[in-house]
Amino acid sequence: MRRLLLALAFGLLVSTTAGCVIPAYSADPVRRTQQLMFTSENLRLILDEWERIWMLDQPDHMTPYRTHGGLI
Repeated sequence: MRRLLLALAFGLLVSTTAGCVIPAYSADPVRRTQQLMFTSENLRLILDEWERIWMLDQPDHMTPYRTHGGLI
């Protein structure tokens, strides 16, 4: 029983440091590059989405100059 618990603890330790069982990206270098570019582009756009949700991308009404709100 003691040997089984020791083997289980060792297996748990090794499995947590080995990484993911299912890889997140493809093994094909061309496809993996495309997937990484899409992921980084999505992460870059998170800030724009956050500003849009909180309406921080709208013009401030306290600006000292007039901002045209219609289509030009």
